Amino acid sequence: MKVSFHGHSVVKIVTESGHTLLIDPFINGNSQTDLKVADESPDIILLTHGHNDHVGDTVELAKKNDALVVAPNELADYLSWQGVRVHNMHIGGAFSFDFGKVKYTQAFHGSSYVTEDQQIIYTGMPGGILFTAEGKTIYHAGDTALFSDMKLIGERHPIDLAFIPIGDNFTMGPEDAAEAVRFLNPKTVVPIHYNTFPVIEQDPKAFEKQVTNAEVRILQAGDSIEL
Repeated sequence: MKVSFHGHSVVKIVTESGHTLLIDPFINGNSQTDLKVADESPDIILLTHGHNDHVGDTVELAKKNDALVVAPNELADYLSWQGVRVHNMHIGGAFSFDFGKVKYTQAFHGSSYVTEDQQIIYTGMPGGILFTAEGKTIYHAGDTALFSDMKLIGERHPIDLAFIPIGDNFTMGPEDAAEAVRFLNPKTVVPIHYNTFPVIEQDPKAFEKQVTNAEVRILQAGDSIEL
């Protein structure tokens, strides 16, 4: 399984079975990404929550590729009204698809979508995603603060690779993110959700120095990890 990072919170997973998944495909307007919407052909899109910098180009990508969008319930409903094929889920729920198992964890954040005419659409609870396929488990924390139940998540779900926000201001900063890694105890961790906007500029090396229980991989857009 090949897992690659593409700036901000965008993660691509290509399984040995030939499925391509995109998590939080914020491409247009993302100063950190190497992707172009026209070049991407995901089978599945997984969304952590409804903020524009995570939903991103989901509708265009899903319609173009007839991709299945898996998202928290209210967000899935909203996207279905845009003509997108969806699978609704919610916090604590898991479902086994033909491409792997998806389970939503809690996240402490907000979740809403802002339309072009400045309407704010409520999109339910934000979440993190545990994705398990081919004997490996990937955890994408989404946007979240530090919370103590991350320890329970790590105890109940051995994590091979975790994507953790470090940008501060809207999510955990480096110090809290390092504590999250101690709770989750993954084999490998990748910092995400930083340097896209001035208010979340961070030095990932500062995060790396504080992590003592996992391998830290600081990935540039397009870099990948084989699991």
